[in-house]
Formats: sequence, structure tokens, C-alpha cells
Amino acid sequence: MEKAMSDFVYYNPVKVLFGRNKISELGALIPDGKKVLITYGGGSVKRFGTLDRVKEALHSHIVGEFGGIEANPTYSTCMEAVERFKEGRYDYLLAVGGGSVIDATKFIAAAIAFDGDPKDIFGQGVGKGLPVESAVPFGSVLTLPATASEMNETSVITFKEEKAKISFSSRHVFPEFSILEPELTYTLPKRQLANGITDAFVHVIEQYLTYPVNGMVQDEFAEGLLRVLIEIGPDVVDEDNHDYALRANYMWTATLALNRLISRGVPGDWSTHGLGHEITVLNNTDHARSLSAILPAVMVVRKLKKWDKLVQYAEKVWGITEGTEEAKIDAAILKTVAFFKSIGMPTNLSDVGVDEADIDTLVRQLKDHGNEAISERGDQTLDVSCEIYQKALDLNF
Repeated sequence: MEKAMSDFVYYNPVKVLFGRNKISELGALIPDGKKVLITYGGGSVKRFGTLDRVKEALHSHIVGEFGGIEANPTYSTCMEAVERFKEGRYDYLLAVGGGSVIDATKFIAAAIAFDGDPKDIFGQGVGKGLPVESAVPFGSVLTLPATASEMNETSVITFKEEKAKISFSSRHVFPEFSILEPELTYTLPKRQLANGITDAFVHVIEQYLTYPVNGMVQDEFAEGLLRVLIEIGPDVVDEDNHDYALRANYMWTATLALNRLISRGVPGDWSTHGLGHEITVLNNTDHARSLSAILPAVMVVRKLKKWDKLVQYAEKVWGITEGTEEAKIDAAILKTVAFFKSIGMPTNLSDVGVDEADIDTLVRQLKDHGNEAISERGDQTLDVSCEIYQKALDLNF
């Protein structure tokens, strides 16, 4: 039988307001009479005036604030926000920040309404993995394009005691709306811009670089998004380049990278994320930097398993049409590494402070978190993951 995409349901209820001065429309987006708790991170939304703009737009609402959400949001901080929400008798949440703040707000929204221990929303050795049946309504104002959390139903939370980053997904935690103002990216430093480009790039790769199932539309979308990121990436990470069209394309590409449009009906990998999460837990490496440090090694070690799509990636994304299939693949891997380097991202584990002595710990963490058989085929065993970590340790092009 000819390979074909699998059956699927695509559902995405998020209302996106994209463009200039959309924060001014907040008052009409949140129902009258709602008491709103605004969640945010380390304070940049205060320094750059974004929080003031949000509060001005909500002048007819009662609002409160909860700041201090980490770059890798922790369960304990989120639970503090749950208590603040309940004590203040709020009834609406508004996330103002990047993917971490929005991820945290999704969990906060679910935890408030959860009947039982909120830890049981998560699986992978942390809780029982129980379904979310309802959540407090919330919206988001995106300040850092990277994760597409503003337009999907997934949240990743860090558990310090368990040394784990665990995700959950539920249709109940789609934002009701998300505001995307490209000009908000003008305040971001180079490192965060590079992280955002990389995060979006690897999100697309995880949904694309698997095996062919004749998902022509999904492949064309994915390849187009990758080409856009490759084209604009070096200019986006110039923090002084405030070209509106450039930043608009960056913001929208990052959102489309993981709003589930390109993943329906086709296999997904996510092993780079699985291995990268353990690096972040180990030494608090930026999420995106853990991904760029791992992906080239995944391509090398899993070359035979991903052969057909690697050839397609070489031809359709990088325009490599000469030579044998293996020569095309090798050239595409080299170009991927060069792209990451061009935007200042690490491409091996030595660049992110991981050494030989850490690999046993990383593999043990994978086992503890139930990641013993991952990838698009479920055939990436702990031995294969260990090989990827070893390859990534000293991979040098």
C-alpha cells in the first residue's frame, strides 16, 4: 500500500491579533466585569513599558500582578500563582511574556480548576497523568517569539525536586486570544532572538525530519518555514535591526512552527527535545541552546533511519541537488551547523558545559522520565540516546 498521511482532527480556537498597537484592544477581548491576574517573568515587561500599556488597555477592569515566572517555569512558582489567584478571587488570567510565561499560565489555569493534586496533571514519574477537564480562561500578549505556546495547547513545567521537565496538553488550555505585536521584539537582546529562531527551527524539524508518508502539504509548509528562518535568522539576531517586516515574519513563522498545522497526519520525532530537556535540568542551559547542541548529532547518528527525509531536506530546504544521496545529506548537516553558528548558537555539548562525566547522568534521567523508547518510530533506545550524547560531546565540523 502506498504511504499516506494518517487520519486526523485539527482544532485550534485561538484568536490571533497580529500587528501594530494590538494591545490597545485588550479591553474588548476580556469580558467586562472580569478580575484579571496578569502573569509575567523577570521584569522586562515593566522596564520596557509593556506592562503599563497592558494595564492602561484594561483600565476598566480590576487587575492584579504576579511576576517572577522563570525562563524554565517551575511547579513551585506556578503553585504560588494559583494561591494568589484564589486568594484574590480573580477569574481571568493574562500572560504577558514569552513561551515560558504562557506555558506557566496554562498550568496555572488548569491547576486552579483541577480536582485533586495538580501534580497528577503530569505523567512521566511525576504524577498520574490525569486529564484536564477544565481550566480558567486566559489570553496572552507575546513578547518573545519562540515556542508557539501562544497558539497551542501544550505546557512544559520544570520540577526541581524530581529534576524533570514535563509537558502536558489539553484542549482546555488553548489561549482564548493571543496578541502578536512584532515591535515588541525590538527590546530583545541577541541571545533571546537567536534562541527564538532556533526554537522555531527545531520545532519544525521535529515534525518534518522523520519518514515520508506523502504528506505533501505538511512538507511544503515545513520546508517553507525552514527556508524563511534560514533567510531571516542572521538579520533577526542583529538586535539593532528594527525592520518591521523582518520582525513580523520572524514572529509569525515562530507561531506557525508549532500551532499544530504541520504536524497533523504525519509522524513526529521530538527526541531532540527529550534529550535537550535533560541538559537544561542538568545545568540550566537555555532550552534552545540545548536543542542546537543536540540536533546535528541526532542527524548524524539517526542518518539511516531518517535517510529519505534527510535527502528531501537537503534538496528542498538547502537546494543541494548534486552528488549522491549521502553526499547531499552530509552537506545538509554541515549547512545546518553553519546556520546555527551564523546566529551564535552552540552546536555540540562542550559548548553548553556538558562533559563526558555528565552523560551517564543524562541517560539515567531519560530512563527516570520514561524516555526509553522515543523518536518517530519509538526505536531510539537509551543506548541510541547515549550514542547521540557521545556524538554531540565532541562533534566538530
